[in-house]
Amino acid sequence: MVVLEQRTTVPSGFFSQGTAPADYMLALRVGLAANNLAGLEARLTSLSTPGSPEFRQWLSKDEVKAFTQPSSETVTAFNAFASANGLNASVISPNGDWLALTLPVSQANDLFDAQFEFFTHPSMESAIARTLSISLPSELVGHVDVIHPSTEFTRPKASLPRTNPDSGMQLAKRQASSCNTSNGNGLITPACLQALYGIPTAPATHSTLSTNAIIVPEYSNEAAQTEYLADFLARFRPDIPLNTTFTVLSVDGGVNNQTNDTSQPTVEANLDIQYTVGIATGVPVQFLAVGNIGNDNTTFDPFPTAILDTTTYLLGVENPPTVMTTSYSEVEGAFGLSLATKICNNYMALGARGISILFSSGDGGVRVNADIFCDDDTFLVQFPATCPYSTAVGSTIGFSPEVAVNFTSGGFSSYFSTPAYQAAAVSTFLETGIPAGFPGIFNASGRGYPDVSLQGLNFATVTSGQTEPVSGTSASSPTFAAMIALINDQLLAAGKPVLGFLNPLLYSDKAKAAFNDITIGHNQGFICPPNSTAFDAAVGWDPLSGVGTPIYSKLLEAALN
Repeated sequence: MVVLEQRTTVPSGFFSQGTAPADYMLALRVGLAANNLAGLEARLTSLSTPGSPEFRQWLSKDEVKAFTQPSSETVTAFNAFASANGLNASVISPNGDWLALTLPVSQANDLFDAQFEFFTHPSMESAIARTLSISLPSELVGHVDVIHPSTEFTRPKASLPRTNPDSGMQLAKRQASSCNTSNGNGLITPACLQALYGIPTAPATHSTLSTNAIIVPEYSNEAAQTEYLADFLARFRPDIPLNTTFTVLSVDGGVNNQTNDTSQPTVEANLDIQYTVGIATGVPVQFLAVGNIGNDNTTFDPFPTAILDTTTYLLGVENPPTVMTTSYSEVEGAFGLSLATKICNNYMALGARGISILFSSGDGGVRVNADIFCDDDTFLVQFPATCPYSTAVGSTIGFSPEVAVNFTSGGFSSYFSTPAYQAAAVSTFLETGIPAGFPGIFNASGRGYPDVSLQGLNFATVTSGQTEPVSGTSASSPTFAAMIALINDQLLAAGKPVLGFLNPLLYSDKAKAAFNDITIGHNQGFICPPNSTAFDAAVGWDPLSGVGTPIYSKLLEAALN
């Protein structure tokens, strides 16, 4: 037996309830190795690097599948193992690299040298079955990448710090303060963002569901209300037809419940929909409702499964959307390395299809877990924002100048190394942006994030007829996604391919003039005092504001050229 994944202790807040019964049935997923992952990575590098002969010649579904499907040797090895042990595995992904099987705890413990236990957490409705170690028989080594769920302990949550509706007096005060949020009173509207970043109001002309669309995945039963969207447009984008809506798609039985039930979570979903539709004028928006399939036989929302199924769904679409924005995340260490890597590789495959993958960077500063005390100098980071094939978006406040806001999560991955596209930028920050004797503990050789930033405080949303200001990198990511979609429309109008995987362009010399450098800010997080150990914004890239905030016209120019 060869250890595949293990951890010495459970993450803070989880408690063992003892060994899982031998006859308890586990619903497991097996991730098989791709036949040529290195080839796909090399191809994506070529496709996304400005100046490359095949720049933006994005791949088809079948071309990506040729890289990511398991080899015949891998399929044969696993089938032989399954047959010898009486396992009935079914293929559940379009590229054949994910299998589902159900087996009792006793058999799973024997086959994978595991010890499944029941674990609980205060935020969970019931226990989950997990193990601190899982191994593979030698004949599967190199053929199986991950067994899920096994060693991950995740708690899904939106990055959004949810705020209560203002009183009429306070809202009037915000509106009188106009767009400037530097004093905490400003209210950000589409008009504010259009003025600040030069975002056009003219409708897209070359965008359809099959050519250029934004997809917004939502988890944890979040729902976007069409009624609220119409009210939002009437108040803040009256130039857009009030019947403008979005297409609802479903994965794992997800639904977009149209209800005024106050127990129904809607803040995240409504924010995402209102600012994608309200900024990307005329670009189709898809709402992907991802259900809670309970892969571990509980009512606990299986966040890793949800984001995994989002990627496998998109990999099977012939004409996928060109931009995806997601505002959910979890502490990177809560994922096992093998599972995080497998999910991240799916984002690489989606990038090769020509999809720009955007994630909010998170809202906990350098301490993204509320269980971590402010005097703990060990920094934590957010996944999937740390995946090098995603574009992580942080937040700013104020106008003159813009300042990196304290809640922006940022730092350096412990799982993924610094990618080539940002190596020079990260090196400069480590040399000039870290003071001598800096007590923060982080992986200086890791992938740095966020990549870009823009406004993230007091975004005006509409809920039940009331304007509600909400804040967080959850607001920044859909806004940047809308800008990318509008640029894609201009590229299509000029007969050019869409942007696809963004990061090599964002860090290139061609795009340097397309961003306002943010040099003020400190990301200690909401719960920690201003002088707590954290990163400071600096000249050039930094782990608060990335390369800066976008200037639409110059980013469009860089994209066209």
